[in-house]
Amino acid sequence: MGEASKDAGLLAGVTIIDLSRVLAGPFCTMTLAHLGARVIKVEIPGTGDDSRAFGPFANGKSLYFSAINCSKESIALNLKSPDDRVIFEKLLEKADVLVENYRPGTMEKLGYGWDTLHQRYPHLIYGAASGFGDTGPISKRAAYDMVVQGMGGIMSMTGYPGQPPARVGISIGDITAGIYLSNGLCAALYKRAVSGVASKIDIAMLDCQVAILEDAVTAYDKTGEIPGPKGTRHPSIAPFQAFNAKDGMVIIAAGNDHLFSLMAGALKRPDLTTDPRFASNELRHENVDALQSELEKTLATGPVQTWLDALNAAGVPCAPINDVPHMMKEPQVAARNMIVSVNDPVAGPIKVAGNPIKVVGAAEPTTFSPPPELDADRAKILADFIGGGQ
Repeated sequence: MGEASKDAGLLAGVTIIDLSRVLAGPFCTMTLAHLGARVIKVEIPGTGDDSRAFGPFANGKSLYFSAINCSKESIALNLKSPDDRVIFEKLLEKADVLVENYRPGTMEKLGYGWDTLHQRYPHLIYGAASGFGDTGPISKRAAYDMVVQGMGGIMSMTGYPGQPPARVGISIGDITAGIYLSNGLCAALYKRAVSGVASKIDIAMLDCQVAILEDAVTAYDKTGEIPGPKGTRHPSIAPFQAFNAKDGMVIIAAGNDHLFSLMAGALKRPDLTTDPRFASNELRHENVDALQSELEKTLATGPVQTWLDALNAAGVPCAPINDVPHMMKEPQVAARNMIVSVNDPVAGPIKVAGNPIKVVGAAEPTTFSPPPELDADRAKILADFIGGGQ
């Protein structure tokens, strides 16, 4: 693994063997790769990661796969083949972390369950992401993002009142599981560093959906009121939503009395601060329909940009509702290096999301290594881990 250079990344010297596919596991390992870890994807020969077949495509290469697998290496191994199992076990001897997102029980059938691996490779940290985790009555049930969004409550709170439940626009079930898994693995690396003991991190997508429900669990438990969809409104703060202006919508988030007063001044509506219906956040929330009506009377008289300029000048949190092309043109996004170029030899130049974890004082790459072709790094991996080509 060698000595890490000063700016090689917080996880430089850490090697991760990645058996995961599609999204939860690969999102986790890409996060760790961007922090400096060496990530080696172990893929099924012939087909590789399932997402290699997901469109859209550029020159035959999946852009979905490309977005989630930058800065990794690939080797194709059949874990039911004796020869390939020898190679895989050589990787495990030197690796720090193994990541998989199979259904619980699958790794045990292959002879690579946690109990077996922990005995053979006591240094090896094990990270698993699945729909429902290692325990519970439906642990071994199949799951996708949509399944846990539905079961975890978030779909019942997404969308507009009176409309059918809506899926969150990205695969938040997978992505939150990937984020929690990366957190758990970093904690496990710290524990191993101070105690010498490796751990298994067991992440369930459903658990993660429950964990991100903000105050919904606590509020329902104490009030009995079932949280439901509110469009762009916040469940307890007002004004805190998107409002119609002359040529589009503007988000205004005046989260306390001071900001409400600043907002009223910016909109030239000082009367709002003396209206008894809006004298406190509790009252504004109770009278949110009336507040929206009053604000939209004013906002309808001017374009979105005019109101954004006035509100920003007053220090009121506000924003447009950007589509993806407009988001990619935001100067703040560019300044934080959040759109990164990748020179893919197959797909050509592509753009991907950058690394949101910024390390102060460390150089940040302006490009990422391209997502690997299937088995592209076999020779290097075998040389590094075994000492010769097999």
